[in-house]
Amino acid sequence: MGVVLQVAGSLGLFLFGMRTMSNGMQHAAGDRLQAILNYMTGNRFVSVLTGVLLTVLVQSSSAATVMVVSFVNASLLSLTQAVGVIMGANIGTTLTGWLVAAIGLDFNVVAAALPAIGFGAVLVFVRRLRRVAYGEALIGFGIIFLGLSFLRDSVPDVSEFPHLLEYLTQFGGYGRLSIVLFVAVGAVLTVLVQSSSAAIAITLTAAFAGWIDYPSAAAIILGENIGTTITANLAAIGGSLSGRRAARAHLVFNVIGVVWMVALFPVALQIVDAIMPGSPEVTEAGASALPAHLAMFHTLFNVTNTLLCVGFVPQFVRLVDRVTPGREEERELGPYRLPIVLDQIHQSPEFYLVEVRNEIAKLGAITERMFTRLRRVFEGDEYEADRVVEALEREERFTDEMRDELTKFLASFSMESLSKRSAGDVTAMLRVVDELESIADSCYNLALLGQRRARKRLEVDPTALPDLLAYLALVSRFLVFIREHLDERVTREQYRAARELETQVDEGRNRLKKAARDRLQGGGDVHTELLLIDMIAHLEHIGDYALNVAQSLAAPEPAAERTESEPPEGKKAAPKRAPFASEAGRRQHR
Repeated sequence: MGVVLQVAGSLGLFLFGMRTMSNGMQHAAGDRLQAILNYMTGNRFVSVLTGVLLTVLVQSSSAATVMVVSFVNASLLSLTQAVGVIMGANIGTTLTGWLVAAIGLDFNVVAAALPAIGFGAVLVFVRRLRRVAYGEALIGFGIIFLGLSFLRDSVPDVSEFPHLLEYLTQFGGYGRLSIVLFVAVGAVLTVLVQSSSAAIAITLTAAFAGWIDYPSAAAIILGENIGTTITANLAAIGGSLSGRRAARAHLVFNVIGVVWMVALFPVALQIVDAIMPGSPEVTEAGASALPAHLAMFHTLFNVTNTLLCVGFVPQFVRLVDRVTPGREEERELGPYRLPIVLDQIHQSPEFYLVEVRNEIAKLGAITERMFTRLRRVFEGDEYEADRVVEALEREERFTDEMRDELTKFLASFSMESLSKRSAGDVTAMLRVVDELESIADSCYNLALLGQRRARKRLEVDPTALPDLLAYLALVSRFLVFIREHLDERVTREQYRAARELETQVDEGRNRLKKAARDRLQGGGDVHTELLLIDMIAHLEHIGDYALNVAQSLAAPEPAAERTESEPPEGKKAAPKRAPFASEAGRRQHR
């Protein structure tokens, strides 16, 4: 029992080091990290390189593949692009084996680990150096090798258990069947520890201690390539069809590779032995060449498999389509489900902000679409108004659900795990989501007012309708401006343009309200003019919300200019929840 606990603790230390180094590397990459998605183009070779870089940064092929599935779910990546990234992720995961081989399990790991941790601690605690991220990466690097050192010391000497060793070695005498058996062991091991990197570390340690021979360890590493696909396939359950196909592509790709590698297994080992110097056999003096041979085997398998398949990505995609049949159905808005897998979020939070921005852009598009339908309410009859209100009610509920899910998701981020800019982006996103949902509320309330006008047969003064429609067009222009800038920072010049639009909206409100009061004094219909004044107020609120979005997206300004950009004194902030937003209020209004 004591040995099991020591192995578990050593493995935990290793995984903690991987996570710490991953966080440090992501913070060091900073804003450039999110730009990696821009290189995930239709060029399959660039996608492969992107997958390699992605896996090196997050230090986990499982996490990288789960992110790819999320990106496909959110329509940020096509299935063709995802397949290329998955191929690259398999190559990137070979880094763990080379990290172990670079130092060797017979080397005094602590001698290298402690200086790395010490130097990293200096970078973390001496804030004036402004190299905290690099310090975290160094500390994580040191902890990884401390974990490996403890893991090596925790595995008992094989000479103390001769009968158990004899029991294990008897499974190696069945030819291809033995290879398949150890492939299955590797797959199960990776599923249990939920990390191919940790599984590889365990395999290298066990082989170095003599518990398994070189061919068996190589076969287990093959199985670990299959086991690492399980996480992504579990994450894809309940996602879009494209997301499920992306996860299935990872499984199919690795299974195909393992099949041909098992068929050529003895030849592959001979090629590795010819490339790598030294003998991989366990001797009394140790086997320092063994980790390097296994790392080369792992790399040779993944690189060769990728080179064989990268030229057939379209055919591979068609194969995955057949393995995972079905079709995406265009359906009306139903319950909103955030297309983001939460399992790996804390391992690579910076990347998930890209998906959140994509969802916010969808929310902005929905609110703009809701607004464009309002003209039909103002000009149409009762039947047309009822149809528009019914559609907008569904969309307004959907935006409520989007706000709740996105807000909950953004609030789950730990600001300490993000770079300074990304932490500021999360704060801005929270406000943008709330403002966009408020615009959707106002659109729905405007539709209800238009429905009331149609049902009560209230006729808008012919001289007032053109001005009202022109005001609608002005607010619509403001919403288009906001929607076009949701996925980027608003420059100071663009923010000034937004303020100018909001000023025009305010001036239009004052002009239209004055015209309505004049018509009332001239004997106009009281109900109609008061209804128009309510409509104008909601339209002006939308302008306020749009300005708040622009302000949230604006790049930081000097203090003096920021003071000037604040709303004029005495101007009331737009209410966060418009009237009739609740179900009871809707029924009462109707």
